[in-house]
Amino acid sequence: NTVKLIVNFTDGMFKGIYHGKQCHSADLPSVLARAWAAGVDRIIVTGGSLKESREALEIAETDGRLFCTVGVHPTRCGEFEESGDPEGHFQALLALAKEGIEKGKVVAVGECGLDYDRLQFCPSDIQKKYFEKQFELAEAVKLPMFLHMRAAGEDFSEIVSQNLYRFPGGVTHSFTGTAEERDKLLSIENMFIGINGCSLKTKENLEIVGGIPAERMMIETDSPYCDIKNTHAGIQFVKSIWPSKKKEKYEPGLTVKGRNEPCLVRQVLEVVAGCKGIADIEGLSKTLYHNTCRLFFPHDIDASADAQLESGGVTAEQNS
Repeated sequence: NTVKLIVNFTDGMFKGIYHGKQCHSADLPSVLARAWAAGVDRIIVTGGSLKESREALEIAETDGRLFCTVGVHPTRCGEFEESGDPEGHFQALLALAKEGIEKGKVVAVGECGLDYDRLQFCPSDIQKKYFEKQFELAEAVKLPMFLHMRAAGEDFSEIVSQNLYRFPGGVTHSFTGTAEERDKLLSIENMFIGINGCSLKTKENLEIVGGIPAERMMIETDSPYCDIKNTHAGIQFVKSIWPSKKKEKYEPGLTVKGRNEPCLVRQVLEVVAGCKGIADIEGLSKTLYHNTCRLFFPHDIDASADAQLESGGVTAEQNS
């Protein structure tokens, strides 16, 4: 099966750095090799600040299967005003997004949104101001949005709803909200819900995820975070295991214990299938893959449709 997913390759863990300490050598090539071998088709590298978005674009340029986002995470929105020139900071983001689009690499604006769990990093008024501002970015470059919502469902839904005309669609990733928040997101046209290990911790989480139609869902790892742990309710459905070693005993061919990585998206797929009672896991994978193409790579679907027309056409099931 083939999957596209979101990861944080700019994180120091992929350079072998944990909490400021060098534990092993940089190993991104090994991580990517495992991803491709596991059936991952393309990876979107997340930008969370202007600096990080530049790094994400640099990483994306190293492989034809890597893409990226440009945007500012809610906990980093203070950087607009700390720059001393908020509008200039915005224009730099816009210029970077345009550069990345020309290179065929930038496929979304983000990661942006609201995070009221971590107000110590950025107060809510600043978060709201620059979340709203980034809809201008999406409107200017006509890209979908990669969104973050934590403990801020009401304000998030209100801001998104007020700006629906400015962006072609989005995914609210790493969803950990209530059934009510899920339904609110599903009521927003062309909004998908992104599921990872953090979405699958408790029995209640599994029930809430079970209520998301497959046609409105995407899966991701959000690595190096959000792995599925042995204490999580979702672990009962995990079948695929990769051998791992602690970071202090690192071996190039093995995963690092506690560090999530793209190949493990297979586990997310298995848990989603399990909690939805879906036996056809490969069919589910194709649906989720198609959702991701629709949002981030619509030209792929257009090209596929054109090819079908030229060849006399195939059924939708064959093309899912």
